[in-house]
Amino acid sequence: MKYFFIGDEETAIGFRMVGVETALIRTAEEALNALQKAIENKEVAIILIVDTVADMIREQVDQYIFTLDFPLICEIPGVNSPQQNRPSLHELATAAIGIKL
Repeated sequence: MKYFFIGDEETAIGFRMVGVETALIRTAEEALNALQKAIENKEVAIILIVDTVADMIREQVDQYIFTLDFPLICEIPGVNSPQQNRPSLHELATAAIGIKL
């Protein structure tokens, strides 16, 4: 079972360093092709897609999320993603350990 990352180059670098196959996206057509390639690959268990890329093909992403049991599609924030209403790393750590740093 493998991971497959779809998104921007900056975010992909980290995933490539740990052996995750990546697809670098600049257009909606590239995003859709990468998503379909990942879904068709029976070895891929989890597809990680940057939220800004998912927004390019929102209709197809939502269709797959709500109709496919496998693979799991997870949206993650990219380096250029808007940070509205998202807790900071400090806030997450504080909540996790229960101690204010």
